[in-house]
Amino acid sequence: MGMGRALPLSCMETTDTIIVGAGPIGIELAVALRRAGVDYLHVDAAQIGHTISWYAPGTHFFSSPERIAIAGVPLVTANQDKATREEYLAYLRMVVAQFDLPIRTYEAVVGIERIGEGREEGAEGARFIVTTRRAAGGRERRYRARNVVLAIGDMHRPRRLGIPGEDLPHVSHYFGDPHEYFRRRVLIVGGKNSAVEAAIRLFRLGADVAISYRGERFDPERIKYWLLPEIAWLIEKKRIGFYPRTAPTAITPESAMLRHLDREGEPALEVGADAVLLLTGYEQDPTLFESVGIELVGPERAPKHDHVTMETNVPGIYVAGTATAGTQTRFKVFIETSHVHVARIVRAITGKEMGEGLETPRYAEPES
Repeated sequence: MGMGRALPLSCMETTDTIIVGAGPIGIELAVALRRAGVDYLHVDAAQIGHTISWYAPGTHFFSSPERIAIAGVPLVTANQDKATREEYLAYLRMVVAQFDLPIRTYEAVVGIERIGEGREEGAEGARFIVTTRRAAGGRERRYRARNVVLAIGDMHRPRRLGIPGEDLPHVSHYFGDPHEYFRRRVLIVGGKNSAVEAAIRLFRLGADVAISYRGERFDPERIKYWLLPEIAWLIEKKRIGFYPRTAPTAITPESAMLRHLDREGEPALEVGADAVLLLTGYEQDPTLFESVGIELVGPERAPKHDHVTMETNVPGIYVAGTATAGTQTRFKVFIETSHVHVARIVRAITGKEMGEGLETPRYAEPES
């Protein structure tokens, strides 16, 4: 890794637990560990709530505020509605400030080594050496820890199509500022919630919108319930173009070629486009899991872990939040279903239950 001369173990900063990832569940865990008196360090490769930060401006969460609130701090929105991207990021900043959490942002974990395999045993029960690198080519740091919690999320990179033109300047895997698409021809590829929401918003903004989707119709389980009737109406009235059972084969500066999945031999359809949004989903980067020997299971390659303790098959390494799910094809793990991970990890690390008022509320039905 180009670290140069390695520091002796006695010179490294030592802590009980290192939290990797400062999304909502990583932050909630930091609050819980501090309340439990656990010495910990907290790092993130980017800013807090990084995945949420690249949502399109004004995006509303599916979950209601009380279900995505963390650490016992109420989430209050301006219009008593579901929180927007901006409101939730402000809320996360407020929680971090309220508890004065020392998060080392823009410090990426680049390696985790187990101590004791042909090495000097760690001091104070340390089982791991965690190597990090500061952003923008900064120097590497090494820490010793007894436990490591990987709360790294599950959406690290877009699911690429591998077609010609995918990297052209007018093609994006992320829906950014809607204003950029005013009065432009926009082809959206995808048929889940992000694609449908982008199509509706861009239509309202004044874009000429079309959707290419591999399916015949949208799955109600994958679309926010208030968006499904609207997208159906807009397609029926031909306000939004719809190309079901199609997939792009190539993108040029002015158009995209769509093949018909059910009609072998039929010529590809050329659709004019000034911008193309490939909203085909995102993948988890399993590098950290693989590097330390965590077993990945199932088609989603989820890290193997004990659901009672959240500990992986590597003793001392835990997973939390959506990181537990691998690359989700049908979303089952969300912020609102992950609060319980915090209590389980605190109990496993300290042997104690979390204090009163810190347990996750129980609802009759999941919302997401």
